[in-house]
Amino acid sequence: MPNYRRVKYGRTYFFTVVTYQRRPILCLDESRVILRKTLVELQNRHPFKIKAWVLLPDHIHCIWELPENDHNYSMRWGWLKKTFTQQIRKAGNKDFSRLVGTAHPTMSRARHREGVIWQRRFWEHMIRDDDDYRNHCDYIHFNPVKHGLVNFPIDWPYSTLHGFIKEDIYSKSWGNGRFDFMENIGGE
Repeated sequence: MPNYRRVKYGRTYFFTVVTYQRRPILCLDESRVILRKTLVELQNRHPFKIKAWVLLPDHIHCIWELPENDHNYSMRWGWLKKTFTQQIRKAGNKDFSRLVGTAHPTMSRARHREGVIWQRRFWEHMIRDDDDYRNHCDYIHFNPVKHGLVNFPIDWPYSTLHGFIKEDIYSKSWGNGRFDFMENIGGE
């Protein structure tokens, strides 16, 4: 059984954030570099801790712990989406442009000045207790297997699973079986 570190509930949230029309753009090299830089800048401007994370081609699952008395995750996600979009457009990557170039914003998206990179909303869930935290960490780290991207969680490179293994929270063989809890978590 994994040995999880305690988190301070009430300011710890699980999120699912999805690309517009599920375009598989997030694992492109340039996207990952820009997303990492954008996250670091966001954490410098508006501190929070990333407790768990997985980056998949068309969505992100993560757990964030916000500072005491700060629950403004919506502002953080809005800033991250806006800044990532601006930076990726400046970069002008042809592969990226090819993937999002065929997406057309709806009238509503145009009216709200929304682009074609992110879905408008995101799924959020406040972590309630240790079991809830453990289940969501497991969901995050098993998600690449769920989506058929790899056979074993350790094979997916864009995940905090590797850090959890280094900290002896998970074993290297963690997740090499099926999990029934996967159906009840995630907001996908």
